[in-house]
Amino acid sequence: MIRRRLGKSDLHITPLGIGTWAMGGPIKNWGRGPQSDHDSLAAMERALDMGVNWIDTAPVYGIGHAEELVGTLLKRRAGGTRPLIFTKCGIRWDKDENYTLSLSEASLRRELEKSLLRLGAEVIDLYQIHTPSYPRRSPYKGGIEEAMVAMSRFRAEGKVREIGISNCDVPQIQAALSIAEISCLQPQYSLLQREVEQQVLPFCAQKGIGVIVYSPMHSGLLSGTTSKEKLASLPEDDWRRRQPDFQEPKLSVNLEQAERVKRVARRYGCTAAEIAVAWTLRTNSVTGAIVGLRKPEQVDAVFGAASRILNNNDIAEIEGDLIRSHNDR
Repeated sequence: MIRRRLGKSDLHITPLGIGTWAMGGPIKNWGRGPQSDHDSLAAMERALDMGVNWIDTAPVYGIGHAEELVGTLLKRRAGGTRPLIFTKCGIRWDKDENYTLSLSEASLRRELEKSLLRLGAEVIDLYQIHTPSYPRRSPYKGGIEEAMVAMSRFRAEGKVREIGISNCDVPQIQAALSIAEISCLQPQYSLLQREVEQQVLPFCAQKGIGVIVYSPMHSGLLSGTTSKEKLASLPEDDWRRRQPDFQEPKLSVNLEQAERVKRVARRYGCTAAEIAVAWTLRTNSVTGAIVGLRKPEQVDAVFGAASRILNNNDIAEIEGDLIRSHNDR
């Protein structure tokens, strides 16, 4: 699998990376339901064996459990090629799994030490501020500058190789850049979530900031395997039950879009998941895409996205008037 330089850093990543959110298992308000640790580890092993060279995780995924699983994987593969490990900081939880944002240096340092312990690592390859505001859509009230000072110190201490940020708009990126160099931004990006195309992606390209996108299949809506019936059977603690994109009136519009993706996939004899992810990688502004995995067979279903080239007719068919009118609402 080819590798691309991540921003101005010395990290070179494959176009696809392993996402571990669902591997964390059930958590309050925004988990993805029960998950088998055996399946999670098998999925990560399969992806690495097929050439993927990075894993994205976070402490809040399963309240530390996803990081622990990555740590288990690293022990299993000790002596072999070590994948790059990307994790995050800034979102904390209490004993009742209520989440708060804390970007103070003292708080971030405690998070860093705990992440290193769970991962069984001495250094984190890319350490990312999970979000500069919580909830993510709330107005920016500062704090990212103090966090960036802390991140710079972590890097100087040799505990972090590169600094990244996630879920930021252009003013927030500028605030971070005023303190330290950023190697990567991690935004949500898919056919159904295209806000970053207007300002964020062009700004990152201009500044030489790498971009790794999450939810390229929009949490399964564009995977080709989602239906109204399947969504109705989701576990009660699956956050998608409460998310507007998975409810009417948006759901029918989104599933129509998924049908467009499936039509292109049938023409190539591949999966819709492969086409949906390849669409996010079609632009040079995007360095890589995080693919959330739960089972090893999902790796095979999406692996081809790393080399799939969509032509202009494919892109026009995938996007169409439907997606434009949907985003204009």
